Order: sequence, then C-alpha cells, then structure tokens
Amino acid sequence: MIKRKNILKIAIDSPAAAGAGTLAKTISKHYNLFYLDTGKIYRFVAYLKIKFPKKFNNKFIKSKIKSLRMKDLSNKYLLLDDVGTEASIISKIKSIRKIVHSFQISFAYNPPKKYKGSCLDGRDITYKIVPDADFKFYVTANVKTRALRRYKELKTYKKKITYTEVLKSIKKRDKNDLNRKISPLKKTKDSLLINTTNLNKRACFLKIKKIIDKKLNI
Repeated sequence: MIKRKNILKIAIDSPAAAGAGTLAKTISKHYNLFYLDTGKIYRFVAYLKIKFPKKFNNKFIKSKIKSLRMKDLSNKYLLLDDVGTEASIISKIKSIRKIVHSFQISFAYNPPKKYKGSCLDGRDITYKIVPDADFKFYVTANVKTRALRRYKELKTYKKKITYTEVLKSIKKRDKNDLNRKISPLKKTKDSLLINTTNLNKRACFLKIKKIIDKKLNI
C-alpha cells in the first residue's frame, strides 16, 4: 500500500451520537483533511445486507466497497435505527471488519494529493486503523445527551420515533461497541478526552483547534 509522507493524521474514537462526526468534519474542513466517518461504512454494509439479503456475502461486500463513493455515505437511510442495530452486529464479524479495515487504512494513509492529510472517526481508529496518528481524541457525552441529539437528527428526516426508543437503541449500541471481542470501543492512554455534554459545536471545535495549533506551532 502506498503511504503518503509528511501528512497530518487525526484519529477520533467515540460512542454513538457524541458529536464526533460533526467535529471531525469541521476539523477536516479547517485543516484541509480528507474526512471519513468509518462507522458509516459499517452502516453502508448493513444497508446492503438489509436491501440485498440473497446477494450478501464477502465477494459482494468487496465489490460494493471498491466502487464506494463518499456521497454514498451521506444517504439518509444509513441513519435509520434498524441499519444502526444491524451495523453493530455485522461489525463483530471478523471477515467483514478485515474488508472494511483495509479500505479505512488505505484512505487514512493515502488521501488525494489536494488534501494535507486525513481525519477519521469511529470506534477503533486510535489503536487499530491509525495507531501512529499525530492527534488522537476520544469524544464522548452522557447517554441522555447523545440520545437527545440523535432523536433531533432523526426527526429532521420526519421519522416517526420517540426519544425513549432512541435512548434504548443508543444504550444497546454502547453495550455492543464496548463489549465486542473484535476492535471494541475504548479510550487509549494517548487519546485526549473531549466531553461534549455541555459544549456546543463551536466550543468543541475551538477546544480541539487550540490543542492542534499548539503542537503544530500555528
């Protein structure tokens, strides 16, 4: 695999709906980094399983990921609860993780030349995908805050769902992410903790920007 030299690599891990995605997008835009929401890839694979159950196998997954475009990951169907639940199940399957991991690693270390580096967020980025990242962050918030954020997000798509259902779903997702044997969600010793419970998007970004700029001497 080709690895671009002297690029800026930022790795972010977080539980569901902690605000890491929004934060990573803002960071990527500010520092001109190639952004990837790695959890969306598992949601994409889960969506494939739901939509094409008879075709669903490793060969099918590989072909779909090979032709994957970034706009495919912005499909609003990927945010649906049943897709999220399915994603947490298939993310435990070793063969699927291997396919997804190779895509993520290639993405992280070989971003298009117009970008100064890469920024990835997910569950195992800081220790599995980009262990030598220049910056590692663990973004979190309390479960009720996260559930409320996801509930509001889903309501913008006019989805008929209750806050209680979303809270239950987030708790289930946390349990799966934290306790799976393969690449569980965890905070590494060298990851900086960012708690977003009482911070708005702008405040979160400025907190991380200050840390990055200090190290980069900007």
